Amino acid sequence: MAADKKTEAKTDQATGKVKEAAGRAVGNERLTVEGRADQAKADARHAKENIKDVLKD
Repeated sequence: MAADKKTEAKTDQATGKVKEAAGRAVGNERLTVEGRADQAKADARHAKENIKDVLKD
């Protein structure tokens, strides 16, 4: 189960990077900020899953 969540977090992080890059390319600040927010949320989710793995062992 944790591997699925980590994969989901990585996917969200990649999506955030794409949004950020697209926002920069077209000059859309809102899209750039959304991309950064998506990346931050994915980083937090990934960190949470890592902590769960450490505590499980």
